[in-house]
Amino acid sequence: MLSFRKANSLKLRCLSLLLIASVATSSFAQKSEVRRAGAPDYTRYVDPFIGVDWGGNTFVGSTVPFGMLKVGPDMETFDGRRSGFGYSSNGLILGFSHLHLSGAAGKYGNIRVAPVTGPLNLNDIKTPRTEEVAKPGYYAATLTRPKVRAELTSSRRVGFHRYTFLNPGEAHLTVNVAAALNLGTGWEDQTFVGAEVHVVSNSEIQGIARFRGGWNRGGEYRVFYDMQIDTPAAAVRTWNGGELGTERDVVVTSDKPVGASFDFNARAHQVVQAKVGISFISAEQAKKSIQVEIPGWSFEAVRHANNKLWNAELEKLQVKGETEAQRHQLYTAMYHIMMMPVDRTGENPLWSSTEPYYDDYYAIWDTYRTSSPLLTLISPDRQRDIIRSLIDIYRHAGYMPDARSGNDNGRTQGGSNANVVIADAFVKGLKGIDYATALQAMLHDAEVPPKDAQKEGRGGLKDYNERGFITTADERAGSRTVEYAYDDFAIAEVACGLGEQKQMDRALARTHNFEHLWDPNMAVSGFKGFLRPRKPDGSWAEPYLTVRGTWPDFMYEGDIWTYSLYAPQDMRRLIEMAGGNQRFNDRMDFTFARGHFDISNEPGFLMPVLYNYTGRPDKSADVAHLLLEKAFNDTRAGIPGNDDSGAMSSWLIFQSLGIFPVAGQDIYLISSPSVPDASLALANGKKLHIVAEGLDAAGLNRYVQTATLNGRSLTTNWFRHAEIANGGTLILKMGSAPSEWGKTNPPPSLSDPGARFCEKR
Repeated sequence: MLSFRKANSLKLRCLSLLLIASVATSSFAQKSEVRRAGAPDYTRYVDPFIGVDWGGNTFVGSTVPFGMLKVGPDMETFDGRRSGFGYSSNGLILGFSHLHLSGAAGKYGNIRVAPVTGPLNLNDIKTPRTEEVAKPGYYAATLTRPKVRAELTSSRRVGFHRYTFLNPGEAHLTVNVAAALNLGTGWEDQTFVGAEVHVVSNSEIQGIARFRGGWNRGGEYRVFYDMQIDTPAAAVRTWNGGELGTERDVVVTSDKPVGASFDFNARAHQVVQAKVGISFISAEQAKKSIQVEIPGWSFEAVRHANNKLWNAELEKLQVKGETEAQRHQLYTAMYHIMMMPVDRTGENPLWSSTEPYYDDYYAIWDTYRTSSPLLTLISPDRQRDIIRSLIDIYRHAGYMPDARSGNDNGRTQGGSNANVVIADAFVKGLKGIDYATALQAMLHDAEVPPKDAQKEGRGGLKDYNERGFITTADERAGSRTVEYAYDDFAIAEVACGLGEQKQMDRALARTHNFEHLWDPNMAVSGFKGFLRPRKPDGSWAEPYLTVRGTWPDFMYEGDIWTYSLYAPQDMRRLIEMAGGNQRFNDRMDFTFARGHFDISNEPGFLMPVLYNYTGRPDKSADVAHLLLEKAFNDTRAGIPGNDDSGAMSSWLIFQSLGIFPVAGQDIYLISSPSVPDASLALANGKKLHIVAEGLDAAGLNRYVQTATLNGRSLTTNWFRHAEIANGGTLILKMGSAPSEWGKTNPPPSLSDPGARFCEKR
């Protein structure tokens, strides 16, 4: 038998056990630890099926908040195409695997368990389902082909399965160790590279499965597992290739089928339960996770403990006067934002550290705009640990990731957006972070070209730093240039706050590099001034008019209408370049009215509230309400594109509350709430309370007439984080027609006379 990799150290193991102890339950008697008397169960407002169709790719199954393990169904569609993220509203269930993403696809789907009845055919394990139920921490369905009721719940690192075999006869509980999502030979496919299966007894197996690739094109990741059942099998068989056998130890070093089957002669309605521990360290650690997190066999106790964890997170949002549809949307959105990144503290196979370790940043390019600012508000301790993890990844891997999965960085879509995450925490005063080392990581992004620009760091960096723009010699030159300029603004903020004047000046000088790709004479649809590609010799290339670019293009997942208006660091200057307030507003109107705006992708997230910079918050209100009505709903197609690790869901929360963060800055822009009364729980028992007086159900009274913040009149259409950091009350009086409110004193820009750039820490 091959020896398994052991835990990094006793200290690391003890830390891991402490972190998961809150999930552990040992008997059904612990169900008496119910939530405080009269406390609502917020999980009943969550509908995990929202967003599973039309590209939302949201996870269906059981997990805990930011849990490493996500156990849920893997499926193929009615036409035999296997889902890239696991679930499908139609088609067949292939089994239940233990690692998934949410709002993303192309990775994991490892250690797949499936019940089978009758003779076991390894090439035909799939089934329709009915009576499907999904709730936070619980999934169930009746598998109609084997006639089995399947139920799932979980702790942080252990999946708990309960299978009820409805009819008597030959039965099997199979484990496909070679299974994974998106297996293939394509550029972004996963590859199975080997596995081990060891039969410990007729009620336990353990081993390892090895994979590489996926969307991030990452290196090999190893999934260790230990599976225990509560009913000893009559026999345990393994397969190494296509045939079942009695071999107790199987080692595979190539891409071929491998797995095991617990065989039974089931009674009618016999229940067989299984616990599957997952680890990235060793099979022994996977087994210890079972012992600590789920030592007993009470499915209901584990489900109750899971429910308790979710309620503690979901209750951070309180709403009144909302519609039923809004309630389901908002609490489901809260649920979605707390699935990724995942807490793998104690499960880092690459280095030993006392710092938190998070993985599945998939991707920061998506989440820095809304998810990170939301977590800073409602879960500052969690966001602190996430950022500490980013810094520790820099210490040991060389770069903070822009995306990371399977314990490997990759891929970098736009800028080095972890820079903005750091700055957002810094300017909002988040404590417990080594900002000096964080600045080193940010400067490394800005100064050291990576070996693989799709893996980490900044591609085209030499041209950007020396010439002020990226040329057509590099991919994504347009989107990267404007994003790097904002990343440099983030660096300047932190450098200034830490008293690093030289580094601040150097970064600040690059914050206007986006202007070097601005062609003031380029005219499209009656508007002048757009971003345009430049050749290596500095001359203009042909205008880039593609609607939605991808990896090799001038702009990534956006076009000139979106990226040409992206300069959050200096909107005053950008508006001036676009022809002034009125011309800027006309261009914005045209963008939204003529279908140039794409809510399904993150580059446009800030656009609906950019009217605030021209003194027209009423237009921001119109667009926000329109998008909430058209693009989001409480159905399976209720998210307008990939949820992107909760990015879309956090956008929905902010816009529904009527405030929107400018990520990396300490300001929030006010648009228009769609619910009349909402609160977000902040740190130390404080809360941000937002009241929209006079808001009607139809949303016609969408325009702010007057505003007060903490009892004082607020005449600006924005406010600073410090004004609500210790709690606050924002009262907006709403009306059916635009008012004079918010037309003066626009949000801050670098070009403002006497602009306040930073505060020393």
